[in-house]
Amino acid sequence: MRHLPLVSVLLGLGLLAQAPLAHAKNLVFCSEGSPAGFDTAQYTAATDNDAAEPIYNRLVEFERGGTAVQPALAEQWHVSDDGLRYTFQLRPGVKFHANKGFTPSRDFNADDVLFTFQRMLDRDHPLRKAYPTEFPYFISMGLDKNIAKVEKSDPLRVVFTLNKVDAAFLQNLGMSFASILSAEYADHLLAEGRPSDINHKPIGTGPFVFQRYQKDSQIRYKANPDYWAPDEVKLDNLIFSINIDPSVRIQKLRRNECQVTLHPRPADLQQLKADPQLQVLTTPGFNLGYIAYNTRHAPFDQLQVRQAMDMAVNKQAILQAVYQGAGQRAVNAMPPTQWSYDDTLEDAAYDPAKAKQLLDQAGVKPGTEITLWAMPVQRPYNPNAKLMAEMLQADWAKLGFKVRIVSYEWGEYVKRLKSGEHDIALIGWTGDNGDPDNWLGTLYSCAAIGGNNYSLWCDPQYDQLVQQAKQVTDRAQRTALYQQAQQRLKQQVPITPVAHSTVHQPLSVRVKGFAVSPFGRNVFSGVSVD
Repeated sequence: MRHLPLVSVLLGLGLLAQAPLAHAKNLVFCSEGSPAGFDTAQYTAATDNDAAEPIYNRLVEFERGGTAVQPALAEQWHVSDDGLRYTFQLRPGVKFHANKGFTPSRDFNADDVLFTFQRMLDRDHPLRKAYPTEFPYFISMGLDKNIAKVEKSDPLRVVFTLNKVDAAFLQNLGMSFASILSAEYADHLLAEGRPSDINHKPIGTGPFVFQRYQKDSQIRYKANPDYWAPDEVKLDNLIFSINIDPSVRIQKLRRNECQVTLHPRPADLQQLKADPQLQVLTTPGFNLGYIAYNTRHAPFDQLQVRQAMDMAVNKQAILQAVYQGAGQRAVNAMPPTQWSYDDTLEDAAYDPAKAKQLLDQAGVKPGTEITLWAMPVQRPYNPNAKLMAEMLQADWAKLGFKVRIVSYEWGEYVKRLKSGEHDIALIGWTGDNGDPDNWLGTLYSCAAIGGNNYSLWCDPQYDQLVQQAKQVTDRAQRTALYQQAQQRLKQQVPITPVAHSTVHQPLSVRVKGFAVSPFGRNVFSGVSVD
């Protein structure tokens, strides 16, 4: 297959900026979906986080391809002996982006950090009142209750005071929801009567400046000439080409119409690896694909019913058909690569006959109609949700259920799940920060209902264990508590873990410096194209 020169391809797509063509360095990323917006505090999906990642920085960030926290907008930090005060020394001379309607008059400082977090803490914050929104990550991790105050001690020093020790606090601040926004830009938008532009016309300090977004088509960014880490900006233009169909993404990659893509179908891997113009980066998946039972919808409010559904899932068949050798059976509510994982847990045996008995005991009549929601997009944890849904439909039909498969556009899908419209949903998670709380707290706690707890399950015994684990810093103590929580969750069956997938990332051999993130992020700072 002929590989066209990148400049020719970009000309054909109309994607080149006005930089001289002979000198422009451009990269096209074939992404899998349209973001709902760019105000990362509102969203939890990887599609939204990927789209915002080039634009913003956080106080601390994760090392490329790893889980360690390193300085970013904060050059250094100090934690008090009691673990309740975090003092951040901010980086001087950092510039915010500009756009057609706004040019910053000052550098980044403590006021921007205060604005970013006060908007999430204070329901009466002026921007939040003018542009009402919720902050699912912030709330599901209990930060809205645990951050007592955020103060500036001078223009480049900020102090966070916590009500209780939070062993995951620094890791949490490296996540996308904590991206630092411009207080000056927010004031400008309020004065102009356009507060929602903070979501649609984003301003950040990151390596790339947002240019424009066409839903279901493309997002365009250009290099930030004033970036505080200039060696990290090696591209002139970054373009996200949005394609929900994995076969289209692979075709574009092979034709050099994009240089990086994600989530290839397992059936395509052998052909991709054989292409001399491509490389396929592979890493164990820090992820989980699972089935969430809405515990507030009858009959799934009954433990017996959830147990029956769970033991009627033919996981082995799903692994073979959906993951095609690129996944491992999941038993637990988080991946085995996460510290504190309890490897003593076991699945209930696959037993449709016993499942029918449990349903009879629970009073569930044959012919009961239920909905099974299937994701419209590929995710690392589920390469083919439609096929998985069809297999589960057949599994549960053997129990007497009439299963109707439901799907929506990805943003609408997640929104409706959060409001609890579903009976059962296919969903999953890729870890965000390397801490067990990002699984056991973020996905299954009471505080996460309305956020990422798609089972709407609230168990006081479980919740107490998870909260206790956050408030101690000794890893052995935390591990013991988290393992008790895992055992409780396994007993109560709010979810059925299905698989942990291996992550394969195809890209052109011309791409240099790209690292697969354990958190599923696609980061283009430090990336270049030969």
